[in-house]
Parts: sequence; C-alpha cells; structure tokens
Amino acid sequence: MRFTTFRSTSGNRLGVHSGDLLIDLNQAQPHVPADLRLALNQGIDLKAAARQALTMEVPKLDTTKTPLAPVMPEPGKIICLGLNYYDHAKEGGRDKPSYPWFFMRCATSLMAHGEPAILPRVSKTFDYEAELAVVIGKRARHVTREQALEYVFGYTCFNDMSVRDYQKRTPQWTIGKNFDSTGGFGPVLVTADELPAGAAGLRIQCRLNGQVVQDANTSDMIFGVAETIELLTECMTLEPGDVIVMGTPAGVGFARTPPLWMKVGDVVEVEIEGIGTLVNQVNDEALIC
Repeated sequence: MRFTTFRSTSGNRLGVHSGDLLIDLNQAQPHVPADLRLALNQGIDLKAAARQALTMEVPKLDTTKTPLAPVMPEPGKIICLGLNYYDHAKEGGRDKPSYPWFFMRCATSLMAHGEPAILPRVSKTFDYEAELAVVIGKRARHVTREQALEYVFGYTCFNDMSVRDYQKRTPQWTIGKNFDSTGGFGPVLVTADELPAGAAGLRIQCRLNGQVVQDANTSDMIFGVAETIELLTECMTLEPGDVIVMGTPAGVGFARTPPLWMKVGDVVEVEIEGIGTLVNQVNDEALIC
C-alpha cells in the first residue's frame, strides 16, 4: 500500500494511491483522521481502510496535479544517522563507527517532493544526501532486534541536504542539518509488507541534474533498520509517526575534488528501488525573503 500527504484548501490530507490517482482516505473512510501521525497514534488499521477505499466509487485526484506535503508533515521525532554506510565513512576520513552517530532534525527543515530546496543566503556549501527513511507505526521501548521490524509502518525517500560549513562549526552537526526546507521527504510512504525485511537489498541513487552522483544498496548500511530500532529503544520511546533517517552512501559533494555544491536551479533526485523518486529543485533564499 502506498500512502502520501497532499495539500488542499482545507489543509494537509492523507491520501492512498490508486495507480496514478489519489484517494482522500478521510473522505472515503471518515473514521480515519486526515493526519497520518494522528491516524497511527489512534491505532487505525490504515491498510484495511485503504483496501476498502480502493473498492469504493469515490472522487480521485490526479497525482501529477496535486501538490504534496512532506509524507509526515510534523513528526514527533526525526532521528538521523551519520556515517552509516562503509564507503561514506571512509570518504569522510572516519573509521567504521562502533555505535551509530545519531543527530536530530526538526519539522521546519522538511519539504515535500516537488517543493523547492532552499539554498541559504549565508552559505554556498549546500550538499545532497540520498537516504532511506523509516516511519514508526506503534509505540516501541526496549525492543529486541528480532521484534524491531514489527514496529515499522513503512518506508520512504529522504534527502538529508546539509549546509556543510555550518555542520562543521560544531561536533554535533545539528545546526547544519536544520536549515529551513533542506530535508526532502517523500513522495510516497510504502508499507513495510511491500518491501524486503528492513528495506534491505534496495538500490539507492542520487542524481544531480540527471547525473548519477550516488549509487549504492541499502544492504551496505552499517546499522540496519532492526538494529537501529533496538539501539534507540534502549534509550527512548519511539512513538507512532516518529521518523528514522538511515544515513547516506558515498558520493556526497564535499568529498569530491573539487567539491560539488548544489546551486540555484539544480534539480536533485533521490530514487529508492520499490519506493519511488523524490525530486526537488534548488531555489535561492535571497530571492524569496
């Protein structure tokens, strides 16, 4: 099942894909909240509701003409991993981490598929990072690795765009990862049952202006989804609607000679096998403020 969040005159709405069309799930099934995080928190069986909606004679929207919101517009937590692919750790001059390098993003850093990524006016060192994102479906605390994948609702694409000079100003990375409109998130959320366990074995690519700049496989992650959930829930409660962003492979711009920074007008794509393609064009903050 493939879900998305789309924008309407009444606010963000939860949709389910019917081929190239989109059904407003709350309109078809009024017991389902229009907000994905709220629906997950209420324990709604979204897959069952979606299956029923797909059999109904209800209005459908053209996905190519419907503006999207981030898949989860306001996650409770956005927990990201750094240096989680062997080759990316090496290109950054680091050894394989013995424990994940966790950092946090905030909701104001997110933007949807098709929305502009904002090149900040205070920096030109704007980098791309293709990543797999995990959406948690139910409350998890002290979860074993063997149980962990039972708590995953689905997977989507993420572009963890980074303002590198600000990222390197502190050892925590947080400030360079939280500029407004730098976290591409979407376009669809694919339920876990439609993908391999832990979304392993999927090709992940980033393309900049059509040129492949990252090309790897999610099996190359150092810490897989199940182990990451186990480690996180030793420390904190993961709640429905929380997001884990699983790190990027080699090929990022800062590690190239010369560095390859994104500039105004660039189009950046993140494609993950079995999920889809997230596309954003770079815009200049100085032109919109």
